[in-house]
Amino acid sequence: MSEEHLHAPTGAYALDALPEDEREAFERHLESCPACAQEVRELTATAARLGVAASAAPPPGMKAAVLAGIDSVRQLPPLVPPDGAAPVATHRRARGIGRLVLAACVAAAVGFGGVAAWQYQQADDARQEARQAREQTDRMTAVLSAPDARTVSSATPDGTRATVVVSRERNSAVFVASGLPKPPAGKTYQLWFDDHGTMRPAGLVARDGASVMQGGVDGASGVGVTVEPAGGSPEPTSGPLMVMSFPA
Repeated sequence: MSEEHLHAPTGAYALDALPEDEREAFERHLESCPACAQEVRELTATAARLGVAASAAPPPGMKAAVLAGIDSVRQLPPLVPPDGAAPVATHRRARGIGRLVLAACVAAAVGFGGVAAWQYQQADDARQEARQAREQTDRMTAVLSAPDARTVSSATPDGTRATVVVSRERNSAVFVASGLPKPPAGKTYQLWFDDHGTMRPAGLVARDGASVMQGGVDGASGVGVTVEPAGGSPEPTSGPLMVMSFPA
């Protein structure tokens, strides 16, 4: 491989898209190339942000309703006399219309008060979820972009691939999985820190497969994944699906 091509696979490596032999060769290159190592950390952090991003589809028929409104609703100009002073009749008519509008608003407030309260609660829940997602993304990015970040990957025969990025400096680790099958009913995937043979709970695997592991890395030697009852367990109740040892 030419010197120029040695630096090329940073993006593919960050996305875990290199064949096994090329990945091993590029990891050896990373040990002696700080520029590529930094670029991999930055690309991995960006990929993580994109991976945890969420979007919401507009309600069905929204576009058609807006276009129909444009065709059927005409915007009227304000009624302003040439001399700038509105006639008395205009004032009276405006007051009458104002009373009708006020009455309609009161009726709507009474009739739809429950709906408004429900909508407010939904919006508040959405704000909290968005704030938690931002905090999770920030923590994940901090680990992935840490100068001492180290990566270990593993794969199972059924095609599941998992990567753990650990930062001793940040005392934190990030777990990212792809191809993880849906757990059995009433079960969930749980993460564990391997404290040299003793498994310590480290949270549940997120639905999108990307999780900041709970608790500090401390002296852990690796990570394990098991299938546990919904909500998790204080200690493993099944054999590990995979165990990955942290790089030295």
